[in-house]
Amino acid sequence: MPATVHVRELTADDLDAAWELGRFAFGANPERPSSTSVDVPGMTRYGAFDDAGRLVGKAVDLHHDQWWSGRAVPAADVAGVAVAPEARGRGVARAMLTALLAGARDRGAAISALYPTVAAPYRACGWEAAGVLRTVDLATAALPRHRPASHLTVRAGTPADLAAVAGLYERVTRHRNGMLTRRGKLFDFFAADGGLPGDGLTLVEADGELVGYATWQRGRGYGADSVLTVDEALAVTAEAARELVGVLGSWASVAPRVRLCPLDGDAVSVQLPLESAREHERDLWMHRPVDVARAVSARGWPAYARGAVDFHLTDPLAEWNTGTWRLAVADGAAELTRVDGAADLRLDVRGFALLYAGAAHARSVAQAGLLHCAGDTDPAALDLLGVGGPAQLLDYF
Repeated sequence: MPATVHVRELTADDLDAAWELGRFAFGANPERPSSTSVDVPGMTRYGAFDDAGRLVGKAVDLHHDQWWSGRAVPAADVAGVAVAPEARGRGVARAMLTALLAGARDRGAAISALYPTVAAPYRACGWEAAGVLRTVDLATAALPRHRPASHLTVRAGTPADLAAVAGLYERVTRHRNGMLTRRGKLFDFFAADGGLPGDGLTLVEADGELVGYATWQRGRGYGADSVLTVDEALAVTAEAARELVGVLGSWASVAPRVRLCPLDGDAVSVQLPLESAREHERDLWMHRPVDVARAVSARGWPAYARGAVDFHLTDPLAEWNTGTWRLAVADGAAELTRVDGAADLRLDVRGFALLYAGAAHARSVAQAGLLHCAGDTDPAALDLLGVGGPAQLLDYF
């Protein structure tokens, strides 16, 4: 293996080799999806090549936006990172991710998330674990059933209802932190077929207005091992949530288990008997800034948050983030500006990721060795960076 690799964006001529590399890395089905052989809008594919021109690594920048307290923040969400076995441990992934961050910053991205197969290499590149996407199983018969509300209508959805479904998803998620907006060219490309997302779509309406929906996969069989997989169940009123949960519970005779990803504290989750849930799967996700100044100015901030704090940030992969900054928060907005001199608080980029995502308080970040304080400086001053509650993802990518 040569000591150097050359990273560039992949072209159409590289896609066959990229598919094979990913297939071997992830044990994918040999049947190739059509999207791997075309130029997909809203996606930048990077490849690492050895001196002989062989593809030895690949990574994808997904041009997502994430909701942060009511504002859409441009993101470079990372997927499909794979390195040829003969090239592993030689800095290939680091070289690709360095190039990906630089390209993402150039196109206007502010933050980045990813789901790692192993965390250590991404930690070495500045990402830090910020949350978990949980998939749980519940006994279908345990779901509460209520008398149907007379003012609500429950019906099967059609492709014509998908715009209203997207609107309700946004009503539920836009005030949260970290959730994908599901807008943009990438989502438009994969939604172009206009079909339903799954086997079924159940809608709950009040006076013709959509107030809840569930998308689901029926699965196979009707025995003891049959599972109803709920891709998503969201509502904007408690009555609609109860109606949805009741519909899901009606599957008990043919699907003894229901499988879903609960959204913390939302209208549907508070109706579920989560004390009896059994974890089916957990997917760790990690976060980091692409451009710290943009990450701070682009997001929404709680109106009650107000204050200022100076800190020095170190980011080995994204040098444009390194330096001494002043964070000022007021009136639902914030700004990072560079300042001269030293600062009593010295923050690693992974600590920034934890604070920004609301995954840890500053004292915990300091105890983890990702925040260093001069003298008796109180690290809690940097809790200002994490106001607004913890981030959560509901999409796997």
